[in-house]
Amino acid sequence: MSAPITTSRLPAVFERCKQQGRTALVGYLTAGDPDVSTSRELLLALAEQTDILEIGMPFSDPMADGPVIQAASERALEAGTHIADVFELTKNVRDAHPDLGIVLMGYANVPYAMGFDLFSQRAKAAGADGVLIVDIPAEEGHICDASLKQYGLDRIMLLSPTSTDERIQLASDCASGFIYYVSLNGITGADMGDMQSIHDKVNHIKAISNDLPVCVGFGVKTPEQAAQVAQFSDGVVVGSHFVAHITQAATKADIKPALSASAASMRKAVES
Repeated sequence: MSAPITTSRLPAVFERCKQQGRTALVGYLTAGDPDVSTSRELLLALAEQTDILEIGMPFSDPMADGPVIQAASERALEAGTHIADVFELTKNVRDAHPDLGIVLMGYANVPYAMGFDLFSQRAKAAGADGVLIVDIPAEEGHICDASLKQYGLDRIMLLSPTSTDERIQLASDCASGFIYYVSLNGITGADMGDMQSIHDKVNHIKAISNDLPVCVGFGVKTPEQAAQVAQFSDGVVVGSHFVAHITQAATKADIKPALSASAASMRKAVES
């Protein structure tokens, strides 16, 4: 077995999309939802249509997430999903998609309980390229930055409509991989704000952010919205819309085809 790659694939992903004249599609699912076996199938299906896969680490109090992703975490935990399962699912996806960007998304409690060194080591060994830890702001990065850097993991930082120039600069100085712009003041799955305002803020962030790619998420629910965001961002993040298929499908067997069709529609939108 080859040694784990020591650098992130994310820069290559964005460069590949740029060369192809398109925006990256970033898709999110919670690991272990609705169970580990089904989750594996769904993650692999979503990976077929996306450039970057965000794999959620289920947590009992996902404060930045709306009801759809909160319920996904609850289902995953009720099914017995453990962090070891998250790493195993990540490895399954990595083995099938060597060039895919993979980001683990979650909250500080999980890596803090493991210890950031061990967490980073296992995340990299599983094939992750970056980590988005929602509740560790730039000012508290000293608890994780050294470990992430040691194992070649990008630290994805969040910015929002209320982020000041000082905050944008601070986040950009700490971030690598990409900046995740939260398009609204609220939780995942809420309605998007005014598109022109989002456009203007993304351009402003790009002017400050040390040439880091900027991906836009929270609230992208339709291919039409994805196409609009793709006109001015480096990546479009779709989360709750994909997760919702898990409960909307009539049977468990119907989830994968519905998710695949939805992801293909979003991919076509961001490529148009």
